[in-house]
Amino acid sequence: MAGARICLGQIGAAHGVHGEVRLHSFTAEPAAIARYGPLETEDGRVFKIETLRPAKHAFVAKLSGIDDRNAAERLANIKLYVPRERLPQPAEPDEFYHADLIGLRAFDRAGRECGTVVAVHNFGAGDLIELQPPEGAQTELLPFDAATVPEVNVRGGTIVINPSSLAAERGEAEPSRSSARKGPLTRTAAGSRRPRSTLPRKGREV
Repeated sequence: MAGARICLGQIGAAHGVHGEVRLHSFTAEPAAIARYGPLETEDGRVFKIETLRPAKHAFVAKLSGIDDRNAAERLANIKLYVPRERLPQPAEPDEFYHADLIGLRAFDRAGRECGTVVAVHNFGAGDLIELQPPEGAQTELLPFDAATVPEVNVRGGTIVINPSSLAAERGEAEPSRSSARKGPLTRTAAGSRRPRSTLPRKGREV
C-alpha cells in the first residue's frame, strides 16, 4: 500500500544525561527495530538508531542528533515509523500488516456494503477491526478472526464479514451456517495474526 507507514516503536523516558532514551520495540524480534534503517516521526523528523542495548521491558537507545537529556525528554511518547514498502511481504498468505487493512471496504456475504475499516486494535484479547458504517453512524469493533472476517482481499480493497458469527458470539439467534472456521487471534510483528491470520502488538507493526 503505497504511502502507508508502519509503526515500529515508541520512545519512552529519557535515560541518563547523554541523550539516551528508553525505546519500546513493536517488531516481532524486538532488536530488529535497528535493522530497518532511519525511523520517522509523525511530524517528519528522521532518526537513526546509533546504539541499542537491552533494558528492563525495553531498550536503551542513542538516536542521531540527540545529545543531552533535555533533547531526549522532548521525545517522550513519540512513535517511530518506516515506509510500508521497506518491510518484507508477509510470510503467510493469511498474514496482513495492519496498515494494509485500513481503508478496506467491508461487505457481507450478500454483497451489501457494511462500512470501511478505519483502525485495527488489540486490547490484549485478540485483534479487532474498527468499522465505520457507510451512513456515518458510530463505529463498531469486530473480531478479526476467520469466522467473522472470512475473506480479505487487500489488492481488491475489500473484506467480507459474516454477521451470523457475531450473532452467535453475542448469544443472539442466527441462521444455520456451514463450518466457518473460528479461532483466537495471535499477534505477530507489525500487524496482528488470525488463524487464517494478520501482522503490530498493541500495535506491533512488523
